[in-house]
Amino acid sequence: MNISTGSKNFIGINGLGRIGKLVLWHELIHRDFDGAIINVGREVGKNMEDLIHVMETDSTYGSVSRFIHGVGGPQKHFSILDRKNGLLEFDGFPVKILRNYRNPAQIEWKEHAVRIVVDCTGRFTDPTAPADKEGGSLRGHLEAGAEMVLLSAPFKIKDKAKKMPDDSIMMVYGINHLDFNPEKHRIISAASCTTTGLAHMLWPLLQREETAQILTASMSTVHAATNTQNVLDALPKAAATDLRKNRSVFNNIILSTTGAAKALEKIMPQIEEIGFMADSVRIPTNTVSLIILNVTFNTRMDKKSEPVINKSFLNNVYIEAATGQQKDLLVFSEKQSVSADLMGFPAAVVIEGHETHTRTGFISLPEAAMASLGVTVNKDLHLPVTHAKIFGWYDNEYGSYVTSLGKLVNHLDKH
Repeated sequence: MNISTGSKNFIGINGLGRIGKLVLWHELIHRDFDGAIINVGREVGKNMEDLIHVMETDSTYGSVSRFIHGVGGPQKHFSILDRKNGLLEFDGFPVKILRNYRNPAQIEWKEHAVRIVVDCTGRFTDPTAPADKEGGSLRGHLEAGAEMVLLSAPFKIKDKAKKMPDDSIMMVYGINHLDFNPEKHRIISAASCTTTGLAHMLWPLLQREETAQILTASMSTVHAATNTQNVLDALPKAAATDLRKNRSVFNNIILSTTGAAKALEKIMPQIEEIGFMADSVRIPTNTVSLIILNVTFNTRMDKKSEPVINKSFLNNVYIEAATGQQKDLLVFSEKQSVSADLMGFPAAVVIEGHETHTRTGFISLPEAAMASLGVTVNKDLHLPVTHAKIFGWYDNEYGSYVTSLGKLVNHLDKH
């Protein structure tokens, strides 16, 4: 039985790791496509039942049936329709498993009429790499017959002398997804989980006159563990510069880095004008992370000599965003949440309004200092600035990232 016959529309998924499996689960819920073609590129376990076990269970979110239907809901399972050809079904949703090739250029996308492939392997991130690159590349998916490939990670161009190809773009749904040009773009990056949450935190601030004048900004993400970390301490590779990456994720709070700020510049070019810094603190939890955004605004005082930008003002900015353009993508909450409360929550970011803080001070500009810059003033200047600390939760696996990625895939498919 070939599920790709007729005029049906199937999504391709390359890789069945953390994100690949959750992209499948997202499709099992939303049914934006008629089925899924999943490439794992090798045998898994001893038989098809072992692969199904991996697809149905998850240490973070529980079983797929409970995740979709709830504890008291119907118990659904994958059934095998054709063992030899890897054809499965879940509650009427067909899934075909491809096990022959790991190089994207060799995967049978054309044979199965797959138009859009979501590459979730994390191995192929350079949009400039040619289709015939040894070991594979994103462009290999196009060579294999796909019309478009969506990367579930930020682009990483290894040769710094090369620029972003014209057919490639990095997007976050709800921020710049309308920049998609179907006649031009064929390789799309869905950025990262942190970039997705951060973009939705900054976007409403840049849309308001009062908060658009950002002097400087920084963020720290208190980030759940990922598969890039070690379960136990391990020996670093030769020439390693960060010895902390090899320390046990179970036992430590680990200072790390994040490319969220650089990726954000590709999503929101106006960020390049701001001195933006970003870092990551890895903690031993399985999912849900927290962005701590620090922003300093050029502000003004009202008639009562009170700063215009304060906690109430900022929270109202997010309340308006949550009911307007970013509805269902940004959520405002004044609940005193902990990370477990946000597991699986389907929003790009949840603003923890209870913890928004601001403080206003003054920058002194002496008359003499101004004169040295060629600016004539008659007295020392004291300019008001407001520093704000804003907290945003995001489920870095399913709730925030995969949900946003799924919406982006659906948008690309329809346009």
